Amino acid sequence: MSRTTSTSHPDTPPTARFLSGSLLRHVVVMAGTGAIGLVAVFAVDLINLFYISLLGEKQIAAAVGFAGVVAFFHTSICIGMMIGITACVARLIGANQLQDARRMASHSLLIMLAITVVLGLGTVLFLGPLLAALGATGEVARLAQRYLTVTMPALPLLGLGMASSALLRSVGDARRSMTVTLGAAAVTACLDPLFIFAFGLGLDGAAMVSVISRSVMFALGLHGVWRAHRLLGPVQRPRFGADAWTLAAIAGPAVLTNLATPVGAAFVTHSVAQFGASAVAGQATIDRVTPVAFGLIYSLSGAVGPILSQNLGARHYDRVREGMRASLWFMLLAVAAAWLLLAVLQGPLIRAFSLDGMAATMVHAFCSWICASFFFAGALFVANAAFNNLGRPLWSTGFNWARATLGTIPFAWWGAHYGPVEVMAGQGAGLVIFGSLAMLASLRLTRQLGASTAAT
Repeated sequence: MSRTTSTSHPDTPPTARFLSGSLLRHVVVMAGTGAIGLVAVFAVDLINLFYISLLGEKQIAAAVGFAGVVAFFHTSICIGMMIGITACVARLIGANQLQDARRMASHSLLIMLAITVVLGLGTVLFLGPLLAALGATGEVARLAQRYLTVTMPALPLLGLGMASSALLRSVGDARRSMTVTLGAAAVTACLDPLFIFAFGLGLDGAAMVSVISRSVMFALGLHGVWRAHRLLGPVQRPRFGADAWTLAAIAGPAVLTNLATPVGAAFVTHSVAQFGASAVAGQATIDRVTPVAFGLIYSLSGAVGPILSQNLGARHYDRVREGMRASLWFMLLAVAAAWLLLAVLQGPLIRAFSLDGMAATMVHAFCSWICASFFFAGALFVANAAFNNLGRPLWSTGFNWARATLGTIPFAWWGAHYGPVEVMAGQGAGLVIFGSLAMLASLRLTRQLGASTAAT
C-alpha cells in the first residue's frame, strides 16, 4: 500500500514521497536500501580481492590494493555527483516542477558522462606517476597498472549507472535504485570464479569481470530511469548551461567533499606501504571491508538528502529537523551493530582472505577497537547531508578536507614512526575531532533554519 503507482506505471509522473509519514521509517528504508545498493558497488572490489587472495600471492593482493585507492578517487567523484543529482531533482519534484525535474535528469546524465570519460582517459595516461606517488614499486606497480588499464575505460558505465541510481532515489524508488548496484555485484560474484580460476586468467580475469559488472549496472539503471519512470525529458540546449551551474553548485562541493576521503586514504596507504606488501594487503582488506560493514553509514548522505530536499522544497522545516534527529539515532544503532559484527567475525575474516603476519595484526586491531571511530564518521555523513541540502555545501567541503588533511596527515605521520596499526589509529583520532565539530555545526544550522522561518 505504501508504494505509489509511479513505480508500476511508466506514464505516472514522479511524486514527492517524503512529505508525509514517519521520517524515521523513511530514513530506515532509504538508508537500508541505499546501503544495499552502495555496498554492492564496493562489494565488487571486495569479491575481486577475496578471489584474488585465494591465489596466495601477496604481490597481486597488494597490486589490487593500490588499484583500489585509484578507483576510490573515481567512485568518490561519482558519489559526489550522485548527491548533487539527487538533491537537484528531488527538490524540483518536491516543488511539483515535474518537467524541470525531467530536464534536469537528462542533463545530469550528460554531465556525468562527460566527466567520467575525461577522468577515465586521464587516469590511463598518468597511471605510472599516480601509482608511484602511492608508493607502488616493481612488480606490484606493474600488476596494478595492468589491472587499471582494463577497468578505467569502463568508468563512464559506472558513472552513468550510479547517476541513474541517484535519479531513482530522487523519486523515492529505493527498491529499483538498490537493484541497479546489487545486480552488478551479483554478476561479479558469479563470474569472478569462472574468469579468475576456470579460465585461468587470474588478475586479468578480475579486471574483465569488473567491466562486465559496470555494463550491467548501466543497463539496469537506464531501464529504471527511462522505461519505468519516464524521468528523462528532452535535452534543451538553451537551458543546459543553467542546469549545469545549478548542479555544480551542489555537486561541485559534494565532489570536493568526497575527494577528501580518498586523499586521506592515499596518504595512509603511502604511510603503510613502507612496511611491506603484507601491510599493504592488510590495508587493502580493511579498505574493502569497511564500506561493506558500514554500508548503512556510507549511504546516509545520499539517503537523507532526498528526504531533506523534498521537505525543504515544500517548506516543511519541522520535518527537516525531525529528519536530522532520526538520522542520528539510526546512525548510532547502525555503527554499534557493525562494530559488534566485526569484533565477532574478525577471526573468520582473517582466514577467509588468507592473511597472516602484519596483515592479520592490522585487521585484528581494526575490528577490535579502531572501527569505533565510525561513530564520528557517521556524524560527519549526517552533517554532510544537512550541509549539502540546506544551502551550505561548502561547509561540507571544509569539514571533510580538514578531516582529510589536518585530521589525517599529522596523525598518520606520527603513527608511521611506530607501525601500520598506529597509522590507522591516528586516522581514527582525526575523525573523532572533525566528525564532532561537523555535527555541532549541522545542528546549529537546523536551528537557524527554524529561527529564520519564524522571523519571516
